[in-house]
Amino acid sequence: MSSREKILSLIKQNQPEYKELTVQFKFDTVYENNFEKFAEILSFVGGKAIAVNSYEEIKADIQAHYKDVTKIASTVDALADLADFSLNVSDPHELETLNLAIIEGEFGVAENGAIWVSEKQLPHRVLPMITQYLVIIIKNSEIVTNMHRAYERVKVDETGFGTFISGPSKTADIEQSLVIGAHGARGLTVYVIQ
Repeated sequence: MSSREKILSLIKQNQPEYKELTVQFKFDTVYENNFEKFAEILSFVGGKAIAVNSYEEIKADIQAHYKDVTKIASTVDALADLADFSLNVSDPHELETLNLAIIEGEFGVAENGAIWVSEKQLPHRVLPMITQYLVIIIKNSEIVTNMHRAYERVKVDETGFGTFISGPSKTADIEQSLVIGAHGARGLTVYVIQ
C-alpha cells in the first residue's frame, strides 16, 4: 500500500457519522418589479436591458444599433435572417472573427443581472465569450429574484454545460485601469420579452 492509499484509508476510517442537514437555507427576496431590478443591476455592471414585446422589435433595434456590423451569428430562429456568419464549424477557433452573437437565455436573475445560458442555446460553448458583442433574449416571466431561486432551476446534469453571464467581460488591475472585453464580449444587450 502506498503512502497515499494509506492516508486515504485512514481518512475514510475516521470520518464522522453522516447527519442529515435539517435546516434549509433559502433567502426570499422581494422586488416591486423583477425586470426593473434586473435592468438596474445589469446597467451597473455595464450591460443593457431593453424591454420589448416581440422579435420584430428586437430585430429593428439590432438593425438600428448594429447597422454597420458584419459577421453576425444567430441561434434564434426568428432572427436568423440577421445572420451573415455560419456557426456550422467544426473548430471553434473559426469563430474568432465573430462580431455579434444573438442567443437565447433560459432565465435571468434580478439580484445580479445574470442570465443562465446552457448548451441547449449554444452550438459551441465558446460562443458567448469569443464574440465582440453579445445579445441575449429572455422572457420577463423567466426573471427570478435571487441566486437561491436560480440554483433551483439549474439542471447541469441535463445540459452538460451552462454558465451565468452578467454584463460584458471586464477586468481591472491594481491601478484601477478598467479593461472591457478582456475575457469575453465587449458589450452585452439583453432583450426582455414582456
